[in-house]
Amino acid sequence: MLSYASGTSTAPLLGETIGANFERTVARFGDREALVDVATGRRWTYAELDADVNRLARGLLARGIAKGDRVGIWAPNCAEWVITQYATAKIGAILVNVNPAYRTHELEYVVKQAGLALLISAVSFKSSDYRGMIDSIGFADTAYIGEGFADLLIDGDMSEISGRAAELAFDDPINIQYTSGTTGFPKGATLSHHNILNNGYFVGELINYTEQDRVCLPVPLYHCFGMVMGNLGATSHGACIVLPAPGFDPALTLAAVAAERVTSLYGVPTTFIAELGLPSFADYDLSTLRTGIMAGSPCPVEVMKRVVAEMNMTEVAICYGMTETSPVSTMTRPDDNLARRTETVGRVMPHLESKVVDPATGLVVPRGEPGELCTRGYSVMLGYWEQPDATAETIDAARWMHTGDLATMDDDGYLNIVGRIKDLVIRGGENVYPREVEEFLYAHPDIADVQVIGVPDPKYGEELMAWIVMRPSTTPLTAEAVRSYCAGRLSHYKIPRYVHVVDGFPMTVTGKVRKVEMRDRAVDILGLTA
Repeated sequence: MLSYASGTSTAPLLGETIGANFERTVARFGDREALVDVATGRRWTYAELDADVNRLARGLLARGIAKGDRVGIWAPNCAEWVITQYATAKIGAILVNVNPAYRTHELEYVVKQAGLALLISAVSFKSSDYRGMIDSIGFADTAYIGEGFADLLIDGDMSEISGRAAELAFDDPINIQYTSGTTGFPKGATLSHHNILNNGYFVGELINYTEQDRVCLPVPLYHCFGMVMGNLGATSHGACIVLPAPGFDPALTLAAVAAERVTSLYGVPTTFIAELGLPSFADYDLSTLRTGIMAGSPCPVEVMKRVVAEMNMTEVAICYGMTETSPVSTMTRPDDNLARRTETVGRVMPHLESKVVDPATGLVVPRGEPGELCTRGYSVMLGYWEQPDATAETIDAARWMHTGDLATMDDDGYLNIVGRIKDLVIRGGENVYPREVEEFLYAHPDIADVQVIGVPDPKYGEELMAWIVMRPSTTPLTAEAVRSYCAGRLSHYKIPRYVHVVDGFPMTVTGKVRKVEMRDRAVDILGLTA
């Protein structure tokens, strides 16, 4: 049996724009709460949120924003981010998400590469002086949240907005998200209404969202996790979006869950680890939680088990995907048993296809054999913004998106991510998948988090190194102690030679561990020759 699966569904794809879908929700659930910005104490019903979305849409039209013009947003999580997302969608402007962690040279690149007509920005956040950076690149067309943003809100009738809506197609580009990348400048994944509305909708469908749900988003809105799986997943079902804080804070997140009677909580593994690790964790009332999503990077089995058992998230799902696929390609289901929901990334999403291929030949491999995971269907991006060559390197002639991830597919179609093609460690001719070693080490009672990388070795080509975060009040593990723990339980070539105890890992803002940076630092730490 070959490693190919297609996602069947009795629910059809949504053939409408984001604006049309949002207005349908407003018509059905206008009096229900739609958005809570906990940090500022502001709340909106769907009718109130729609009114503000329309005010901003009129303001953008008054500024001359045409269909297809790019409008950037550079801000941490806040209500204005959500309002901007739906206002740009209603008038067909392409929302360009700017990473809140960017600095001047990255901002300048995005402004020019996307050709921004307008930038909506925070004044500052944490150590980032957004106004100063914008001034330094000389970009004048900026509206600041808390200052000029209010001037963009215009009252009036719906005629101009309705006229623009009539010109929009659901296959139009509506969002550009710059992928972080590990080398060179980021690429702008260009996504349509059809891409992201349907992906958010089916994520919500598979965890049984209704208008009764309240979805807490401590994940960044500038990434698909927040704005698609979060915002669009919620609004396509009439659920309420709860923003606990501008940036991730474990205590503020759990406080929002308790105070707002949240039913669904999102996060990456490191954020759930931080929440579970709070000394006051037991003080928070998490009884209203039933579901949520863990995604962004491989989810440790032991962490997933604690989330289910200790956070009341019995229907929590693991999602797998990438920005270029809107993002979710595979997902676990609430009726999957605990093993499925802790040891796999689920099975193919409705209306999508998955296959696992030999990276060398492109042929589909038998079930159970590792290869590169590929995705095809409505979710695959339109392409990288004005980079056709880069698009052709990633999406093949048959419209398969090549993920760069190594995966196996079992006989029931469940997928397990075993690593990145670039992360595969070849030690003395043996292929070692770091994920397997990481999962084994997560079971050690003193280890809170672990990442395994390959480092240069003159004899074997590569050797394994484990970076370990210890649990509180435990003694740092030595390399000898780790090897002793592994002896007789892991094949000798999978046992890390080096151990490095750290407080945390170099991360992207979306919670992905930067293993390339870890390898570079490891070469210096160990005095090796790359």
